[in-house]
Amino acid sequence: MSFYVIIKKSMIDFKKLGFSIKTALKGLGVAVREEQTFKIQLGIGILVLFLMFCFPLTRIERAILVLTVSLVLSLELINSQIERILDFLQPNYDPKVKLIKDLSAGAVLLSALGSIIIGLLIFLPYVL
Repeated sequence: MSFYVIIKKSMIDFKKLGFSIKTALKGLGVAVREEQTFKIQLGIGILVLFLMFCFPLTRIERAILVLTVSLVLSLELINSQIERILDFLQPNYDPKVKLIKDLSAGAVLLSALGSIIIGLLIFLPYVL
C-alpha cells in the first residue's frame, strides 16, 4: 500500500462532517424548542458561563465549570432521548417504563445537584 493511499484513506470527509454537525445542531434546536427542562438548564448554563468572566477565576475553575455545564446539558439530552424512545415503544402507561424514566431523570438531577455544589464551591469565595 503506497503512502498516498494511506493518506487518502485517513482524510476527513468534510461533506460528511458538515452533515453530521448540521444534524446535531437540528437536534439541539429540537431540545431548545420542545424540552422545558433543557431550556432552563441551558439558561442557567449561559448565566454560569457569563459569570465565569465576571470573576477572576483560574483556568482550572473555568474548565470545571464548562465541563459541569456540558455534563448536565448532555445528560438532559440523553434523558430526553430515553423518554422519547420509551414513549414510542410503549405509548401506554407501564410501571416498568416509568421506572426507567425515573432512573434517567434521577441521573440528570444528580448531575444538576453536583453542579450546584461545584458552582457554590467556586463562586462563593469570590462573592464573599
